[in-house]
Amino acid sequence: MTSLESPPMFSQLAQPLRYAEALLERFSRLAGLTEGHSLRQGLVEAASLLTGCELSQLYLLDDTHTRLTMAAEWHQGSWQIRENASLPSDYHREQLLQYCLCQNQILAIDALDSNLHDIAFLPDSRRPWRTLLCLPLLSEAQHVVGVLLAASMQPLPLSSFSDSLRLLGNFVVAQLDLLQRVSTCQSPVSEDSLQDKACPSGYGLIGESDVMRSLYQLISKVLHNPVNVLLTGETGTGKELVARAIHDYGFRRTRPFIVQNCASLPENLLESEMFGYRKGAFSGADRDHTGLLDAADTGTLFLDEVGDMPLALQAKLLRVLQEGEVRPLGSTETHRVDVRVIAATHRDLKSLVEAGSFREDLFYRLSHFPIELPPLQERGPDILRLAHHFSAQACSFLQRQPCRWSQEAESQLLGYTFPGNVRELKGLVERAILLCDGNELLPEHFSLHGAVDTNLNLRERLEQVERNLLIESLRRNHGNQTNAATELGLPRRTLLYRMQRLNIFPADIRFQEKADVR
Repeated sequence: MTSLESPPMFSQLAQPLRYAEALLERFSRLAGLTEGHSLRQGLVEAASLLTGCELSQLYLLDDTHTRLTMAAEWHQGSWQIRENASLPSDYHREQLLQYCLCQNQILAIDALDSNLHDIAFLPDSRRPWRTLLCLPLLSEAQHVVGVLLAASMQPLPLSSFSDSLRLLGNFVVAQLDLLQRVSTCQSPVSEDSLQDKACPSGYGLIGESDVMRSLYQLISKVLHNPVNVLLTGETGTGKELVARAIHDYGFRRTRPFIVQNCASLPENLLESEMFGYRKGAFSGADRDHTGLLDAADTGTLFLDEVGDMPLALQAKLLRVLQEGEVRPLGSTETHRVDVRVIAATHRDLKSLVEAGSFREDLFYRLSHFPIELPPLQERGPDILRLAHHFSAQACSFLQRQPCRWSQEAESQLLGYTFPGNVRELKGLVERAILLCDGNELLPEHFSLHGAVDTNLNLRERLEQVERNLLIESLRRNHGNQTNAATELGLPRRTLLYRMQRLNIFPADIRFQEKADVR
């Protein structure tokens, strides 16, 4: 390279040699800083002055990738301090920042339009922002750890600065990491500093109890990490809602979300639904059929009741998880898919593995990140929050005035065990709204046969326990009286007699089965 030539990095600049000298000077200044705050401020100042932009911002992710924080801002010639600069892991409203972080792509917009682009993260200005440059910053391990942003009210060719500014930003990220490691070695970290006192985002879920806060923390860990998730917990705890929250607030939110209940179809139909088939694969296959794995390509496939999946189909699913390849029925060729699998079950998969009805290798593939959903009984005050939410929903649907809650009705709900969890609560509230002729929900509008009543004698309490046992068995067997009688070790005639004596009606069973969880 002769003295008149400039590196390709500077070839698009008007004065490349002068810019190279200014860039080198900034490198030298930043290399001499030994404090993290000064490094962050020095970077945004350098980005603004080198590009001629009125604004430069630095956003950094925390170690767990669950919080994006504005670490520094240079605006109109000075450093700024803005409130609410920390964004939770569902920073989906900052779509431009999210694109850089999740796609590891440089974003340069020469004609910024607030009607087309969400630029709420930029400071208010009398003049509109015209150009924007977002640069993903990488760690030493080549993981995206932040974004360096430059914006101007002038039509500047910001894309020509992208390579050099990214080198400068990555250098500062490396320096910050080095300072953090040195600081960690020199001073112990207290336990209090490791605890996040703030309540994380609810991700569209309802609840502020301690167990739900812990659940939100677990959800935040997998939103932007492409790992398989296994949701466990009792029936009715809302596993599909959690799966949808992980999808809707994660990096695949704009892609398909496909749901399949593994217990709802026989083995041959489930296989053709999941993997698809080619014309002529079997009798009646008169055309090609796209399977759920292909339909969920680049998105999320939620497999509910995965513990009921047949063993032969488990082997085919394992290959998809291992190799990312799908072979439709009747085809000799495989093709690749990019699908995130979230599985759910209320059964103990470890026991199924020991019994030989669930593949051990598939279990470990699915359970990279297990999340256990808490039963409603452990959620304390969330019971009333959910009950009020469901009653407001039901009243709105029925186009009637919202119902008030009597203190006695609320106390009765809090004293109930809810074996059907949130699904049962929703059904009970919806039924109570229909039974309520006035505008106040009373205890008699709820059929809480498991609630504690100190006025009952021993015989009445035993009958309550027996009634609950029979109803639970009938629900598990979808109302099939023969199967329920076999499960309970009773003759079917005895079961029918006890149902009549204890006033168990079909509505007590079906109503809970059809209620959705919110």
